[in-house]
Amino acid sequence: MLEIIKAGGWMIWPIILCSIIATAIIGERFWTLQKKYVVPKGLVTQVWRWIKEGKLDKKRLNALRNNSPLGKILAAGLVNRYHDRDMMKASIEEASSQVIYSLERYLNTLGTIAEIAPLLGLLGTVTGMIRMFAAIGEVGLGNPTVLSSGLSEALMTTAAGLFVAIPAFVFYRYFRGVVDELTLSMEQEALKMIDVLHGDREQ
Repeated sequence: MLEIIKAGGWMIWPIILCSIIATAIIGERFWTLQKKYVVPKGLVTQVWRWIKEGKLDKKRLNALRNNSPLGKILAAGLVNRYHDRDMMKASIEEASSQVIYSLERYLNTLGTIAEIAPLLGLLGTVTGMIRMFAAIGEVGLGNPTVLSSGLSEALMTTAAGLFVAIPAFVFYRYFRGVVDELTLSMEQEALKMIDVLHGDREQ
């Protein structure tokens, strides 16, 4: 492994740094974006039970807000539960934008890594080729060691850049899809709560 790094020249280090950051983001997002943590099952049912039993106080609202991203959205709507439906929806939409922003955290960084890693590899290729041609100008074509050094730097950085960029891009697209799916689930749960509350009032 050390030989590969040495063969890649100095441009291999920014690519290695990108790979470390990408790996950390992927691991963190896998943990954070689990559906059971974002959209816990039965939360709307629990909230409805508290309302029916008259137990929805400030303490439970705070607990709900800190429970999960869905809980934060539901709590925003419940604060305005004595207002009309439009007011509840507006407060839920405002909270949803904050929640979605937190769900998308670090994804732009991951997408940036997917874009710049091949460019770093290309830059390494260019510097490797420059070094190789400079060596040819100094010692001619008679020393294959000098030529292979520049060529290995060019090839290694290209390969390393693609090796980092491809998984980063795949996981970037995957997490984008996960966020979209979770957002839809939270919207459905929030609308379900609004319908339950206002349906009960009408009755």
